[in-house]
Amino acid sequence: MKIIRSLTPMAAWSEQLRREGVRVGLVPTMGALHDGHRALIRAARLRCDALVVSIFVNPAQFGPQEDLAKYPRPIAHDRAMCRKEGVDVCFEPTAEAMYPKGFQTVVTLPTIARRWEGEIRPHHFPGVATVVTKLFGIVRPQVALFGQKDFQQSALVQQLVKDLNLGVEMVVCPTVRETDGLAMSSRNVYLSLEDRKRAVTLYKSLRAGAEVIRRGVTDGKAVQLAMAHVLKKEPAITIDYLALCDPSTLEPLCDVTSRVVLLGVVRIGSVRLIDNLLVTLPRRSSK
Repeated sequence: MKIIRSLTPMAAWSEQLRREGVRVGLVPTMGALHDGHRALIRAARLRCDALVVSIFVNPAQFGPQEDLAKYPRPIAHDRAMCRKEGVDVCFEPTAEAMYPKGFQTVVTLPTIARRWEGEIRPHHFPGVATVVTKLFGIVRPQVALFGQKDFQQSALVQQLVKDLNLGVEMVVCPTVRETDGLAMSSRNVYLSLEDRKRAVTLYKSLRAGAEVIRRGVTDGKAVQLAMAHVLKKEPAITIDYLALCDPSTLEPLCDVTSRVVLLGVVRIGSVRLIDNLLVTLPRRSSK
C-alpha cells in the first residue's frame, strides 16, 4: 500500500492508471476509521480496480467552537485497517497543501444545505462541498462511496456531482450500527460509559417514528411526536432537531406520501450524535 501526502503525486498516480483503463475508486474519510468505514472500503473494492482512501481532517468544515483540535487522529490504526482491507493508496494531504496561502474558492449549494445541519452549522457544508470537489479533482475517481449515516451530506454531494458534471458514480452505503443499534461514528469515542448507554435512544426514537408510519400514520407532526416521546424519557439528551423529509430534496414534509427520511440529531453532554432512517409507507391492500 502506498502512502501519498502530496497533491501532485496523487494526481499523477491516478492519471496513469486511468490512461491504462483502470477504474479508480475513492472513499473520502477524516480518519479514525471504524467498521462503518471498513464496510465502505469493502463495497468499494467490488466496484473498482484501484482504491484510494483519503484521510484528511478537513478544517474548513469545523466551526470556531467545534472539536477540530481534539478530533481523533489514530493514523497508525487507520493505515493498518486500510492495508488489511487491500487499499492501494492512503492519501493523507496536509491542510497547508489543500488550502495554500491565497486559497479563496468556496463551493456552496444554497438550497439543499439551507436546513437541518446547514442551519445549525452554517460553515459545515461549504467546507464539505469544497473539500470533496478538491478530492475529486485530485484523485479523479470513477466511483466514490459515502455512508448513509450523514444523509444530508450524501445528498449534497450527489447534487454537487450532478450540477458540476463531475462524472463520478456516487454510491451511498447503508449505515453500519453497533449491536444495540447505535450508528457507528468516529465521535462515539467521546461518550462516557453511561452516555454510551443513553446514546442508543436516538436510534430507538427513529424506529418509533418508522413504526407509526408502518402502522399507517401519515401526519408528519404525529411522527415527530412519536420520535420526541422516546427521547424525552432521557433527561440527559437534548434534541437539536427531529425531521421528516423528502429523501431527494431534504425539504420537510407535512404528510407521508410514499418514501421519507427521518432525521435526528441530539446532544449528550458535549457529544453530538446524528442518525436517520429511510421509511416507505406500506401499500394499502385493495379489496
